Order: sequence, then C-alpha cells, then structure tokens
Amino acid sequence: MAKKKQRQPVKPAVTKEEGNGLFDQLSSDVLAKLKETKKQLVAAEQEKEEERQAQLLFEKKQKEKNKTFEELLDEYGFGGSKF
Repeated sequence: MAKKKQRQPVKPAVTKEEGNGLFDQLSSDVLAKLKETKKQLVAAEQEKEEERQAQLLFEKKQKEKNKTFEELLDEYGFGGSKF
C-alpha cells in the first residue's frame, strides 16, 4: 500500500491594495460624521453619569436631613461629658 501524500491547502496570495478594507472604502465625510456621532455619544454618557452622581449625592443629603433623633444618637453616640 502506498501512502498518500497529504496536500497542504493552497493559500491565495494576499495583496494589499488601496481601498481593500471597509475603513478605506468610507469617504471622508461619512468618516467625519461617524466620529462626530461617537463624540456626541461619549458626551451624552458622561452627562448621564454626572446626573446620576448628583442624584445620589442629593438622596444622601436628604436621608441625612431626615434622620430621627434615635438614628443620630446611634450614629454619633451619646457624649454627655462634652458640655
């Protein structure tokens, strides 16, 4: 029995041509629009995060403001010897 030679797949020659990729095919105005849209999305996300942080701070202040006397004593303790 003769052994069969294993054939290695023939790879097509890769040539680099201008405009071969999607990025290269986009016109400059479309690319500029995409970049501007990305900037707007990043700015909107940052604004949303700042609003969330401000809301959390406001809620924390409201919670502190509305504490009962008992909660304040539990938190800070009773230091009767201070006066």
